[in-house]
Order: sequence, then C-alpha cells, then structure tokens
Amino acid sequence: MRYAYYLNCHSYFSLRFGTLSVQELVDLAVEHQIEALALTDVHNMSACYEFVRACREAGIHPVVGMEFRQDDQLLYILLAKSLAGFAEINRWYTQHSLAKEDWPELPPQFQEVYAIYPWEKRKQLSLRKNELLGIRPQQINQLGLHWQGQTKRVVLLQPIVAKNKVGYNLHRLLRAIDHNVMLSKLPEKAVAGKESIFQTPQDLEWTCAAYLDVLTNTSKLLASCSFDVDFSLNRTRKTYTGDTDADRLLLKKLAIEGLNKRYAKPTKAIQARLKRELEIISELDFLAYFLITWDVIRYSQSRGFFHVGRGSGANSLVAYCLGITDVDPIELDLYFERFLNPERTSPPDFDIDFSWTDRDEVIEYMFRRYRDSHVSLLATYTTFQGRASIREMAKVFGLPKREIDLLVMNRDAPSQGLDSLSRQVLRYAKRLQGLPNHLSIHAGGVLISEDPIHHASPLDLPPKGFPITQFDMRIAEDINLHKFDILSQRGLAHIRECVDIIQRNYNQTIPIHEVEKFKRDPKVNARLAKGQTMGCFYIESPAMRTLLTKLRCKDYPTLVAASSVIRPGVARSGMMQAYIERHNGKLFSYPHPKLGELLEETYGIMVYQEDVIKVLHYFAGLSLAEADLVRRAMSGKAKGSQTFARVSKKYFDACREKGYPDDIVKELWRQIESFAGYSFSKAHSASFAVESYQSLYLKTYYPLAFIVAVINNFGGFYRTEIYIHEAKMEGATVHPPCVNHSEYMTRLIEEDIYLGFVHLKDLSKELGQTIAIEREKRGPFIDLADFARRLPSSKEQLTILIRIGAFDFTGKSKPSLLWELLLFQHGTSKQADILFLPPSVPKQLPDLESSYLTDAYDQMELLGFPLVSPFQLLQHDPPNLIKAVDFPEHVNRQVRVLGYLICIKQTTTIHKERMQFANFYDPDGTMFDVVRFPPAVKKYSLAGAGVYLIEGKVSKEFGTYSLDSHKVLKMPYQLDPRLGQEVNHWSPPEEKQ
Repeated sequence: MRYAYYLNCHSYFSLRFGTLSVQELVDLAVEHQIEALALTDVHNMSACYEFVRACREAGIHPVVGMEFRQDDQLLYILLAKSLAGFAEINRWYTQHSLAKEDWPELPPQFQEVYAIYPWEKRKQLSLRKNELLGIRPQQINQLGLHWQGQTKRVVLLQPIVAKNKVGYNLHRLLRAIDHNVMLSKLPEKAVAGKESIFQTPQDLEWTCAAYLDVLTNTSKLLASCSFDVDFSLNRTRKTYTGDTDADRLLLKKLAIEGLNKRYAKPTKAIQARLKRELEIISELDFLAYFLITWDVIRYSQSRGFFHVGRGSGANSLVAYCLGITDVDPIELDLYFERFLNPERTSPPDFDIDFSWTDRDEVIEYMFRRYRDSHVSLLATYTTFQGRASIREMAKVFGLPKREIDLLVMNRDAPSQGLDSLSRQVLRYAKRLQGLPNHLSIHAGGVLISEDPIHHASPLDLPPKGFPITQFDMRIAEDINLHKFDILSQRGLAHIRECVDIIQRNYNQTIPIHEVEKFKRDPKVNARLAKGQTMGCFYIESPAMRTLLTKLRCKDYPTLVAASSVIRPGVARSGMMQAYIERHNGKLFSYPHPKLGELLEETYGIMVYQEDVIKVLHYFAGLSLAEADLVRRAMSGKAKGSQTFARVSKKYFDACREKGYPDDIVKELWRQIESFAGYSFSKAHSASFAVESYQSLYLKTYYPLAFIVAVINNFGGFYRTEIYIHEAKMEGATVHPPCVNHSEYMTRLIEEDIYLGFVHLKDLSKELGQTIAIEREKRGPFIDLADFARRLPSSKEQLTILIRIGAFDFTGKSKPSLLWELLLFQHGTSKQADILFLPPSVPKQLPDLESSYLTDAYDQMELLGFPLVSPFQLLQHDPPNLIKAVDFPEHVNRQVRVLGYLICIKQTTTIHKERMQFANFYDPDGTMFDVVRFPPAVKKYSLAGAGVYLIEGKVSKEFGTYSLDSHKVLKMPYQLDPRLGQEVNHWSPPEEKQ
C-alpha cells in the first residue's frame, strides 16, 4: 500500500481533543494519495462506521481502533485486526466503562487486536504476541545503533489531531475547555505535541530516511487489519420465540384474535388487508420486531401502565389488532406501505409513549427480558452551539463574566468595535460550533441485537440511566439495528393519575381505552369545538385552542387534521390559513385535476407527510423509495443535502416531462420544502388525537380530578398557577397546604383542592413527605405545639408552614402563631436547630390580626403565586375598561382591557423583526389572545407575570376574537404590608409623547 503510515488519526469524536470531521480526514488522505488510514479516537468508536463508508467511497483501506489515556497520559493504542478484534476492543472497553474503573497499565492479551505502546515505555515492557512499540517522528533518532536490525516490532506513531496551525490552536482550546481552565493554565501534558498537525507522507519519509523499515512495518500492520463490515446485514434480534416459523404462527394467531376484538364483523377487505400485512411483515423479516413490541406492551399492561403507540406504526392494522396502537387505520384510510414496504429506504420503528413515571420500569424489563448484553440505549451527540460556544471560548481566553455577557448579547453585531481578544474569541467560537461536546442519551431509542451488543459498539454508562452505544440513530439505521422507541410524556401520567383519583374518590372505573365512545360523546365534542381544552394533551396551547375554535372542531377526523395543521411547516407556508378558510366553506379550485384526486380530503392542501408522498409518487411519478427519501428529509433524517438535491432535480424533470405548468410545479415544491423538520404523518396525528380525546373525556366529566392530576405531574403547556386558576373556573375551592388535609402532592377532597407540600419552595422534602404519614398513624394534629412534639422541626421550617397557612385550622391568626413559635426553645439535640417546647405555653397570647394582602405576599414568596385573584392586589382599577366577554360588541374598535399574563410566544416576521402572541385572562377569569406587532414590541415590553393594561383593536376571524395591541402597561400591586410600608394610591405613569 502506498503511503500507509497513519495509524493514530483522530476525528472530532476524540471529544474535546480532535478537530477534524471524518470527511475532512478522508479528504486529506485523498489529497495526498494515502491508501490506508487508521481511526483511533480517544475512548470512542462513534465515527467508525461513517469512517469506513467514507474510506470505501474514496478507495482507501480503513482500519479502526481506539486510543486509551489515563490522566492525559497515553497508555496504548488498540487496532482491530478484524471484526472479531473490533468486538474484543468493545467488550473490554465496556467492562471497564460500566464498572467506572481506571484503564490498566497493560491491556489483556487479545487474539485479534494489535496493541501499540508509546516509545517511552520500551524499557518497562516485554512485548507479547500482537504487541508493538510506536515511535513518533521526532523520536526516530533514538533508535540509534542499539536498535539497528531490531525494529521488526517498531512502527511509526504519527498522530493527527489537526490539519494545520489554526486547527492545532483549536485543539489546545478544546483541551482547556475539557480541563475547565484558562489557556494559560493548561498543563502541557494535556495537549498533543505540535507534531500532531498533519504531516505529508513525503515529510515522514524524509524524517525516517535512515529507518525506512519502520515505515514498512507500519504499512504491513495496516494491511493486515481489515474492517469488512456488512452494512446490509440485519443486526436486530431475529426471532422472538427462537424460531422464525413459530414467530410467524404466533403473530398470525395474535393478529386474528385482535381483529375479532377490534371489529364486531370484520369485512373481507379488512381480513384481506390483515393477511397482506402479515405477508409483508414476514417477507421483510419484521416478525420479531412486532412480537417484541407486543411483548413490551403486554408487560406494561400487566403493571397497569398506559401507553400510546404513535408514528407511522399506526398505519398498521396488525399493530392495531395487537394493541400496540389504538388508531384504527381502516377508519382513517391509513395505508400500511407508509410504515413498511419493500421500497422503503430505511427501517421503520414504533414510537411507544409511556408515562414519565413508568418508562424506566419498561426499559428495565427490556434489559431483563432480552439479556443485558444484547440490549442498550442509543446515544445522541451534544454539540457546541451558539451562545454556549462563545461562553466556553471566552472563559478559556480569560474574559471576565461581564465582558462575556456583553459579547454573547452582541454576538450578531458587527465586530469592528471589538478588541483583538474579543474578535479572536468569536473567530474560534465559530470554529467550535457543531463539534461534538459529549455523548448524551437518545430520547427513547432501545436496541435489541441478535449478537451481543459489543459486536456493534462499546457501551458507556451515563450518571443516571442505562448503558448507551457510542453511535446515534443514523448509524444504527445504517447498520440495520432497528430501534424500539420507548418514550415518556406527562400527558399519559395525567390520564393515569386522574383515573386513579376517580377510582379512589368516586369508586368508579374509567374504561380509558374505549376511545370510540369518547369520539361520539356530544359533551366532549362540544368542549372541543369551543377550545375548552386546558390541560389536555397536545390541544391546550393558546394557538391550538384558537385553531380548534376557528375550525369548529367537533369530531375525530377534524382533530387529526388540526394536530398536523398546527405544525410550523404547514402554518408558515400559508397552508394552515388556506385550510381553515376552505374548511369553513370558502370556494376554491384545484390547480390540477390530479391534485383533486390525491388531496380531496384536505381541500387540495398538503397537510400530512403522506400527502407529500402522494404528490411525489402519483403526481410527479417518482418511485416510492425516492418519495420516502423526501419524507425523511422533511423529518430531518436525510443523509445530506446532495441526495435531496438529486431528488429535487428528478421531481422538476419528471413534472416537465408530464407537461405540468411551471407555476404549479414550483408552488408544490415550495410547500414540500416548507415541511422540512416540521411535519407529521397522518398516523402520528391520529395517535395524538386519540390521547387528546382520552384527556378531554376526563376533563369533561371529572374536571377537578383531571386538573389535580395535571398539577401533580408538573406537566403541560402552562405553569402550576394557571392550572390552579383553571380549577377555580371549574368550581374548585383551592386551599394552601394544610397539615391536617394536605399530602406531599396536591389532593382533591370533593370540590376542595389542598395544595401539596411539594409546592413550598424551601420546605424540606423529608418533612413534607412525613406530615401525611404521621397524621395517618396517629390522627390529625391538634395545634402547633402538638405538631412540634410529633414532628420535631427547625424554627425556619415551622415558620414556612405557619406563613403559608398550614395551621389555619386552629383558628389562630398567623401573627399569633408566629408569636407562639417564639416561645419554643432550641434544644441540644444532635439534630441541629431542632425546637423543643417549653414546659408550658401561656394560654393567652397577643390577639394579632392578619390580612389577605399579607397572605398573598407570603404565598407569592413561598409558592411563587398568590391564591387570591391578582386583580384584587392592584392599587387601583383604571377607567374605561371592557372584558373579554364584551369583544363581540367592539370588533374593529379600540378598547382597554385588564389582563393577567399567562404566556408569550416569541416569533419573527419575514423581515426578521420581533413579534409576540400573548395569552391573558381578565378579571372574570376568561382567557383571551393578544397580538403584538413589531412597533408595539419595540416600544412596550411584557416584563414577566403580572396584570397589564392592554390597549388595542378587537379583531374577529372565523368566530374567534383577539386583541391587536399597540400598547401595554404593567399595573402596580399594593405595597407589601410585611415591610411596614403604607399602601399608596395608584396613579398611571406619565405617557411618553
């Protein structure tokens, strides 16, 4: 092999060490006619498969291995002689990584692995089989006469960490980031030598001219290694039962049983589809994939867990019959080939959502059931990005925090006014962006392999969690390791806890999976059409509630469409507005008759990924495989823009051949491009809609139980305070935490909601959890003294409980209780600051009063929000106000409204100017939307939570009302009486002319 001298190359997957991408490394080799290359990233194999592909395409012989270091000291480099050697390295790495052990001074004697030690260890070692010494070019003269003729086991160890001096500077900066020190304080041993910049083969030959046998040894070593990975081999577990025929029979049996449960009288067409799906699943070797997913669902159901099967898997009738999904593909005309077909270019997967409280147990079951050594989670790569890159770079250059903040704030401004150091920070921060920083855990990808997982990757163990591979989902797909997406969400936790509360409080069992009943319920659909969906999965945001009201959404198919129409791809392209108009009866014509056939259901608008596939395949004539490639690009999964560009060219060429008008062709492609990264499959939307109906049914018939469940799972679009407001609107009386009624989590007693101790910012978790346990054991607390005897606590902890109202049941005011607390004495217990009661507490204490204003300020401090209406706290109500209920009478007129800020959505116009959509509620508790255009955003700011005076014009669109605001002013609250300040009368601030 020519110029095969490089057996210690690093990509940027030598995290915070290497600076080159795999492609840059391979391009260097091509440029200099290098025919063999070894990738030896530090403690990492993330890039090995990408490296092999790139080398094969460039005609370069690839070798893979790993470099091992301890405390910045090079220990050895391991090179895989074969795939078996690759597995040996991975297994040995995994053993030490999972055990969190240091790397030993010497590795074991491998069978199919070369170990190369640094030249400095030559006197300490007695080389074993497959072990060699690596000498760096600057050390070559150390061979001397003593080693003449004895260099058979000496190879050239020329590291590559950077292409040039600029890259080497970046390497030094990465090392400083890794050590969390300024560049000037970076230890010399932490940095690769300057010779680690790429050296040409000619330079190496000149340096080693007196010892060319070392170069020959190096070339022979690389030639003896191979990494003949077969990318077409299916590495996923091949069978569920251990036998393919048994798998086929079991899947068929389960599918037919499920068919008869799902359909009272399945038609011949449905039976034929089931048969065809089973044939395709068997033909494409997905029997085990379906059965393993079914097994996971079966286990979760045995534990009482709820799940949602979503994504393109919901296109499958077999999945519906197995209970993997609750989406009926027949009802929505979902075609199976969108999920699995012989022309699909990538393996599909099921997305299975579990409650965030249940997901880890499900994953534990998978590790237990399918053997740890064959199961792992997928990694993802966290990269240096934007502001973080500037901060990291500025720190190692030694900039003070204030200058760093200013630099980050003005990062997009012209750099002429900056000093040379700041310009250097920005220059290197730009180079840093996009480089991998560390491995993280994929949101839910679980791999179950046929062979032990170390045959594909070494494993790491994050601080909390399960072992992860060193490659991401893109590589898993490349090597045919099909992932199972086991995801978590809080929406399912809301549903599960609500069902439990209903069972406990009302002794009623809710058949939560009888979604067909929910879809037909007139009360549920009436709520849906009015957008009364606060807390309900996926349909509670202000934008979604507005869309539902504009569509007058009162059935399942419309909700499915809404779940996809709301996505940014559809919304930003103008297609959402067109969909709303046409749904509400606006006349339109199809640009081409063929589009009328394909897109009749969605009024000629591409709403789902399937619509794009239809247009590409049936309208333009691209193959299903090519159409699927575009679909993947829309999901952000395409492998490079060049491939996408080729499909784009083919689309335009095919459309011209068919004689379609250019304006139609261009407009369709514009819509397709707008989907990029922001599109749903119809099955995915349908899955979301099923869960939305489950939530909405509970919200309709058991609103307080549902809201308590949402509060207890800290999930949803809004903060806890807003859900408490919603509970009040549904008729609840909300109480602060009470030692005689509250538990650690929030509790519902008939129509009374007692907030849990978990919401108190500075109350210890231990005390908060113990209160209900003690009360259950020995009965309610009599008074403060009784509580202090039974649960010894510090003065600070008791003060928190008194101030929040936890002892209001005693009938004593908070000031009186705090006075009583002063009589408690500190003891000398080993437990610091524990209070002991005096022998007796005077029966008569000062009669001190509290006020609602003091209570409100205590609540704001301890809970983060008041339990009284914020409008009660205002110093004064401004004149000439209307409320949201009055909007219909003031369309296109200027009005003034008081509103409590709920949330803000920041966005930009096509001219890159800031714009805001804000949501408020008025003194009646009615929510309304406010649109703030760029001039208003520039002039008046929304400065956090509070009550605002909003001025603007009332707009109406499709029966919904909003306020186009030109002015907002934050209203002052009454002063805090706890500070001893008088409550001043409110007067409006002077307006700027």
